[in-house]
Amino acid sequence: MLAQTSIFALLVAQALAAPNYAALRTEIADLVRAKNCGPILIRLSWHDAGTFDAKSGTGGPRGAMRFGAGESTHGANNGLDIARALLEVIKKKYPGVPYADLWSLAGVVAVEEMGGPKVSWRPGRTDAQSASDSVEEGRLPDAQLGCPHLRDVFHRMALNDQEIVALSGAHTVGAMHAERSGHEGPWTVRPYHFDNQYFKDLVTIDWVKVDASKLGGAKGNSVFVKKGASLTTGIPIMLPTDVAMLSDAKMRPWVDLYAADQGRFFQDFSSAFTKLQELGVPAFHGISNPHLKTEL
Repeated sequence: MLAQTSIFALLVAQALAAPNYAALRTEIADLVRAKNCGPILIRLSWHDAGTFDAKSGTGGPRGAMRFGAGESTHGANNGLDIARALLEVIKKKYPGVPYADLWSLAGVVAVEEMGGPKVSWRPGRTDAQSASDSVEEGRLPDAQLGCPHLRDVFHRMALNDQEIVALSGAHTVGAMHAERSGHEGPWTVRPYHFDNQYFKDLVTIDWVKVDASKLGGAKGNSVFVKKGASLTTGIPIMLPTDVAMLSDAKMRPWVDLYAADQGRFFQDFSSAFTKLQELGVPAFHGISNPHLKTEL
């Protein structure tokens, strides 16, 4: 009887100590609504997970940007200190939740709160222990390049061409800031609403290339604007990596499909985003994506 009582007490203690993820979700959702910070939370979760290398098994969601050196100093992560600071307030209330889980869940909740699809999520990531656990700079996409570069980056993570296009659909929310990326402007006219407008605009607008400096960005960077648009800071723009998908024989069919069918985009984005958030995590399935519907 004493042994049974001890086991019961241990189970109760473990249950009480376990993080309340439902409450955590609510707090993140409240943050997204209060601060209108959904896009930058998605960017934080993607840049944490997007360092994964399937061949070496390094990188992936580990919360490595929380240190003052290493990944936090990479150029692609400029401005993400804002997102980390917003979530740090919540982290203090949930000390048992790894940073990697918190940032990942924040991205998922942000998608859902802005009108996007439900995304399957589970805890189980482990945090990097120091800045020395960071990977080298250069594993994230360079927006000035084209589809071969996108394939180099995403195929390294064991993500395929369809998943590249689906995940690119996250550009339907958010905006670029010159001090962070060298580009200035949103992708769509409703940067806090998650839908398939990004793909609709890609296929219906006649895009022309201009120097980013004409819109407040860095001189020498290229962006694309609607033909005939007045070149004023804040108008919707596309990046070279966005427009490049239009002329790629393997990616263009998925762009067209997602422009025509928001439900299918939501389904495929949800599947690919879950896979991205679980890359290289030993507790999960690794690099497979059993839920991706591959038929056009």
